[in-house]
Amino acid sequence: MQVTMTMLDGTEGSAVELPEAIFGLTPRPDIIQRCVVWQLSRRQRGTHAVKNRAEINRTGKKVGRQKGSGGARHGSARANLFRGGGRSFGPVVRSHAIDLPKKVRALALKHALSAKVQDGGLIVLDKAAVADGKTKALKTRFAQLGLDNALIIDGAEPDPTFSLAARNIPNIDVLPVQGLNVYDILRRTKLVLTKAALDALEARFK
Repeated sequence: MQVTMTMLDGTEGSAVELPEAIFGLTPRPDIIQRCVVWQLSRRQRGTHAVKNRAEINRTGKKVGRQKGSGGARHGSARANLFRGGGRSFGPVVRSHAIDLPKKVRALALKHALSAKVQDGGLIVLDKAAVADGKTKALKTRFAQLGLDNALIIDGAEPDPTFSLAARNIPNIDVLPVQGLNVYDILRRTKLVLTKAALDALEARFK
């Protein structure tokens, strides 16, 4: 399929060919959802923890005598039913990460890219570069292109001046092509690929 390339100043450029194997698939929500769950589970820190009764710094002396009190026969003040005692079955430090095959991850990325093409949210930009790193000027250009919520993917090394100018604009993310991921594609309304990023994607999935 062919799309018209756009310049940063709003003018139209030449037509570029989008590979059908990457951008022409019928999106499968189940595969995309599996990849999003995989990404978000890897982001969880898993550092939540509580102290069980073995970790409480408290006397282990028997609370009262065995018989005659009329109450329960408690053996330690570290028990979970006492105030200041340990907690039963509380969270422990662990990893929340799950496994997802590499081929499924690659397929999910293709389906996410295809979904953006189908809903009209894909823009191919000639290059993401500005002469001056002025946020105000770049924001005006984005307004002309209708980019108020967008993920911009550049080549292996995005233009530092462009990245500096864009980082203060709300709902605009700039990533190198290595950082392209399913979750960031879905959370932004528009996906902007530069010509360098498009070439890198074709080489990656070749």
